[in-house]
Amino acid sequence: MNFKTLLVGSLASVLLGVTVMAQTLILPGKAITITITGVPAEEKPRVDGIYPVSDTGMINMPHIGQIHAGGLKGDELARILQAAYKSRQIYTNPTIQVLSSSIQTIDKQMVHIGGQVRRPGPTEFTQGLTLYQAVQAAGGATEFGYMKRVKLFRGTKQRQYDLTQAQAMATPLEPNDTIEVPQKGMFDW
Repeated sequence: MNFKTLLVGSLASVLLGVTVMAQTLILPGKAITITITGVPAEEKPRVDGIYPVSDTGMINMPHIGQIHAGGLKGDELARILQAAYKSRQIYTNPTIQVLSSSIQTIDKQMVHIGGQVRRPGPTEFTQGLTLYQAVQAAGGATEFGYMKRVKLFRGTKQRQYDLTQAQAMATPLEPNDTIEVPQKGMFDW
């Protein structure tokens, strides 16, 4: 294989990757990378960057504010951003590229698990995470852990759950919840 064939093949692979990326939908809770050209050099760093997509599908763009991005393809969002910058007369001829970021989320949301579990500490929050699943993600209760009085702290509120009961096991969690599996008491054995 000669150099020219290798170069053309490599270029085709890159273009195919960009085309596939442009067809991928932008998902709420994820991150996208936006780059801009066709603007003054001092303006480029203001726009270029990684943008978190909020749970409602919004991104916050310099000079134009909140723009709906969730559910759009990268090339669709690029056209919307270009039109917004032109119509507001911020830039005369911007060219924008939108790609999925290698950083899937900007700040991972966590729940914190402590007490009598095998691996205490933070656990990544995912939509639909239950109280029981979080305790199991921390390795489950130790032999000293008492699953009938598990405490859930949310903000300034505290509730206690019996995780031997199916209804309590299915309790949905929220980001930044704190869970404590207490030690068995003298009469809990």
